[in-house]
Amino acid sequence: MRLNNILIVFTLFIFSTFGVSQSSITVEKIWNEYQYIPNRIAGFNFMKDGRHYTKLENNIIVKYDLTTGEKVDEILDGNNLNSNKEYSGRIGSYEFSDDEKLIIVKTESEPIYRRSTKAYFYIYDRESEVLKTIFNKDKISFASLSQDGSKVAYVYQNNIYYLDLETNERHQVTTDGKYNEIINGAADWVYEEEFSFAQAFFWSPDGQKIAYQKFDERAVPEFTLTNYRNNLYPEYVTFKYPKVGEKNAIVSVKIYDLKSEKTVDADIDDSEDHYIPRIKWTNDANRLFVYKLNRHQNKLELLNVNTSTGEVSEVFKEKNKFYIDISDDIHFLEDNKSFIWSSEKSGYNHLYLYEINGEEKNAITKGDFDVTNFYGYDEKNKCIYYQAAKNSPLERQIYKVGINGKKDKIVVGTKGTNNAQFSSTFDYYVNNYSNINTPATYNVYDRNNELVRTLENNENLKSKQLKENVQPVTFFNFTTKDNVDLNGWMIKPKNFDENGQYPVFMYLYGGPGSQQVTDSWKGQNYWWFQMLAQQGYVVACVDNRGTGGRGENFRKMTYMQLGHFETIDQIEAAKYLGSLPYTDKSRIGIFGWSYGGYMSSLCLLKGNDTFKAAIAVAPVTNWRWYDTVYTERFMRTEKENPEGYANNSPINFADRLKGHYLLVHGMGDDNVHFQNSAEMANALIKANKQFDTYYYPNRHHGISGDNARLHLYTKMTDFLKEKL
Repeated sequence: MRLNNILIVFTLFIFSTFGVSQSSITVEKIWNEYQYIPNRIAGFNFMKDGRHYTKLENNIIVKYDLTTGEKVDEILDGNNLNSNKEYSGRIGSYEFSDDEKLIIVKTESEPIYRRSTKAYFYIYDRESEVLKTIFNKDKISFASLSQDGSKVAYVYQNNIYYLDLETNERHQVTTDGKYNEIINGAADWVYEEEFSFAQAFFWSPDGQKIAYQKFDERAVPEFTLTNYRNNLYPEYVTFKYPKVGEKNAIVSVKIYDLKSEKTVDADIDDSEDHYIPRIKWTNDANRLFVYKLNRHQNKLELLNVNTSTGEVSEVFKEKNKFYIDISDDIHFLEDNKSFIWSSEKSGYNHLYLYEINGEEKNAITKGDFDVTNFYGYDEKNKCIYYQAAKNSPLERQIYKVGINGKKDKIVVGTKGTNNAQFSSTFDYYVNNYSNINTPATYNVYDRNNELVRTLENNENLKSKQLKENVQPVTFFNFTTKDNVDLNGWMIKPKNFDENGQYPVFMYLYGGPGSQQVTDSWKGQNYWWFQMLAQQGYVVACVDNRGTGGRGENFRKMTYMQLGHFETIDQIEAAKYLGSLPYTDKSRIGIFGWSYGGYMSSLCLLKGNDTFKAAIAVAPVTNWRWYDTVYTERFMRTEKENPEGYANNSPINFADRLKGHYLLVHGMGDDNVHFQNSAEMANALIKANKQFDTYYYPNRHHGISGDNARLHLYTKMTDFLKEKL
């Protein structure tokens, strides 16, 4: 259950009953006219020289000088490529070969699930200025060039192919791919969603081998979504979705040799149920690293596969009393004798240097803080750049440290949230900075941390803040009855009166490792919250136990009982907010989406004497209906943990409903299925509890398209105005 696609919708929209005049900030301006969207600088496509980058502008790939901002060249004009009869005329995205002589052009992309797409792909040769179609019969996925640029591999109908660009010969690597049965080179639904990757094949460093994962999902139970398209009968979409305790796909690792046309199987022990969440080529084409994670996800084995024989040896093994989160924080040094790795084995996430055989050489970072981003290793200067929450769990600064763990220095220490993207040579970086009251500023710095120039400072949005007379967002903390210190932020109403009695609106997500209480810009949420404050609400957000930025013990203490401590903390937060001299404790509302919808439901039911109203969008209402990887990571199976499931699933507490409840779900949600809200409705009806509900046909987890977002927020606004 990932945040990246739904964070922008975690907002609320309540109209006070005080008779306060309406704000100039409106739902229509936020979600229909999009008047408050900040200017963004998308991720840079840095070129090999470390000084130039490219951008797609008006269907043209343009080359810029990072230090001056001057346009240097128009590398490819997508409007002048129509000589290729299959090409639609629009560049959707692009990628350079390692030597930058070739460009993969992607167009007419359409989503499959959260990260996977299919599209038409082309190869553009910059020297000959020829555009070549990779496959002209249909859309394909994951077109990927070999390191020498001589071949391109892709997935079509669950099989892997590659095209030799020199001979124009097409080769089929696998032949057994079949929808809902066998997938070669692409992740299944649950791996894509919970292990955060979609492409599952990778070229070797010498371009002579392809390592890939094969998913045998024949035994995985199926789930069917129903879409309504104005036809005589509905459209049914059936796909493999393993719910808690059910069978997962059997995943194997294979290495295909282009010269011999033979496939080698990695000899991975399959005597116990496990996952293969990553495969990583080292700098040696004869050595592939494979991550093997047991089903409980508390034991990770890093395996070394001999790609010529398939023989497997263990590099090292990590165990955790809770669970292990998978990341891409691995980097092989150029000599291929060592690699960088991240681990929480100290109780905080840190970086380590290992010998290629698995022997730890030294800790690179250390201390009572989490490394929150690994930016890369500057081989020339033997230093590592990283982001960390050293000063506060609310902030992020940027640091560099020697590969030996010495000379740890701050690079960017500005209070707030800093996130950098470094050029390929580490000579320059772009820092994306914001705080909770200030939208993003993008600055270019050189290796000496001298400001080169400002790319974007969002002055236009800052002027709108002044025009709309927004209120400052302030941080607070309090101690619960369990002696736990919790962090929060608050917006007080316009023309705040300490003797007033303001209603309280609480927003939350609360899921494992997440954070909402950070000193960073809140996007569209910010304007919703400001609208509420202008209309007389105290708006607040609190990060409960189980959230990130405070080390492993704080984040993982909710293990085996998701929802339990989080709900206690949110009820405590509501009582704290309700005890303030300027709030009305009889009018406290709470809202969340996805895990936040799960939490808002639990809070209203278990805190029925504290909360007057709650809105739950796309909530899990019983953990047994969610997927294997996510749920079992935190809860194990229902058979192993019956009390954890029974005591923390909202559906089991429907009879406790006292306040006002709005239940919302997209009927085409492939992630948290509509089943959760349908069954919740059944439980509420059985308990004879009145509630409000809105369902959105064909809409996915984010509920968007054809005014759906505006429509939803209008409904929620009206609900809160009436009920709270």
